[in-house]
Amino acid sequence: MNHQQQQQQQQTPHIILLASPGVGHITPLVSLAKLLVSRHHFSVTITVPSNSTSPSPTELSILNSLPTSISSIVLPPVALHGLPADAQVETLIWETMSRSLPALRDVFATLSTTHSIAALVVDLFGTDALILGNEFNALPFIFHPTNATTLSLFFHLPDLHRAYSLEYRDLTDPVTLPGCPPFLGTDLVDPMQDRTNDSYKWLLHMARGYMLAKGVLVNTFYELESQVIEALIEENLGTPPLYPIGPITQTDDSHLHNNDCLGWLDKQPEESVLYISFGSGGTLSCEQIFELAYGLEQSGQRFLWVLRSPNNEVANASFFGENVDKVDYKDPLSFLPKGFLERTNGLGLVVRSWAPQIEVLSHGSTGGFMSHCGWNSTLESVCKGVPFIAWPLYAEQRMNGRLLGDVWGVALRVKIGENGMVGRDEIGRIVRSLMEGVEGKRVRDRVRELKSKAALALREDGSSSKALEEVAIQWRKHVGNNLVQV
Repeated sequence: MNHQQQQQQQQTPHIILLASPGVGHITPLVSLAKLLVSRHHFSVTITVPSNSTSPSPTELSILNSLPTSISSIVLPPVALHGLPADAQVETLIWETMSRSLPALRDVFATLSTTHSIAALVVDLFGTDALILGNEFNALPFIFHPTNATTLSLFFHLPDLHRAYSLEYRDLTDPVTLPGCPPFLGTDLVDPMQDRTNDSYKWLLHMARGYMLAKGVLVNTFYELESQVIEALIEENLGTPPLYPIGPITQTDDSHLHNNDCLGWLDKQPEESVLYISFGSGGTLSCEQIFELAYGLEQSGQRFLWVLRSPNNEVANASFFGENVDKVDYKDPLSFLPKGFLERTNGLGLVVRSWAPQIEVLSHGSTGGFMSHCGWNSTLESVCKGVPFIAWPLYAEQRMNGRLLGDVWGVALRVKIGENGMVGRDEIGRIVRSLMEGVEGKRVRDRVRELKSKAALALREDGSSSKALEEVAIQWRKHVGNNLVQV
């Protein structure tokens, strides 16, 4: 690099993004990085903490496919010793992030010798790292990868913690927050379901850490959540400024997956196929896979099902009996009912573990999405105008399912039986209702309205584009002031 290139590098505002381990966390930050480079001409480094089980091959594939304008650094793996054997996934992520701070500090120290670092942007698990922004004179920001409703919950969590002594799941009355729909205690995020667990203590710690940020970028758009956004502004809680900059989604994920299913979709009638996927971390029990299979068969509707191996295959090996041909723990398809693939041949397609979701949702044959209600998938489907069957599994997904079905009206919600299962009759009913019923037409019309509003928010003069430009001006000004001082 010659002197002129070095000088240009030093003057270009640089943004350090800190992602949490996991595909669902890395993906939206990568999309944000691309936006910062292409539209606002920042240079960007994405840093990813790791432990003995991360990053996964899929995470590495995402990072390795980055354009040359974006660099990535996987921090040295940390040991997660001293944690209980039953530590929840949120605790594992928070501990990984916290124990990676020394390595992140070293990255900061190295980059600050060659770059003008304008800001450090961390995702929701990375609030402990915000102190490094102040240490290296970089503006500390949070990227909240889900909606403003969950952000409101986090902002209010310290008050809720003081107001309630009962477990939230045992509350008889809903929890109400300004601008938000009422939520049952059992609908709140997973770490709030057991106040004695370390994951709840971490969540409370994280919520308080949000107050250290200079601003919070939220992956939503004003037109979708205007009530909660306005309520947060009017409450004047002393929280950081809120910038709705979404929907930030992937534009292409075909490099990650097998595309065989796209050829099958090409042969199907328009809007006739129900796409079924429960995300990168979503799995069902053996029994629930059977119920879903029989329900799809009963519905008589076309389907494309991304099937992952069950979450209890060993414990329930006795369940199989004569129900399956032969169980192969490496092959998700071996957990399907005997004869299912033959009976649904031509009507449905089951693929193993992964599919090019962006391309599937963009395809003209796709007419519905049975989803776990993860926020990345939710925004991708809204942006493509595909209505939902909401089947939340974990994290904040029950809250998302409530918003999708009862507030925004873009989803039909499955009814869970007393045994905790969604039965085949319910599955057959709701699939038919979405794909050919009156309710399905209603949610389809509504999601198309939101698709148009999302597109408007992302236009150059749209609400989200203006919000991100406001942040970008702050970051450029900060670097300019630093250069003048030097």
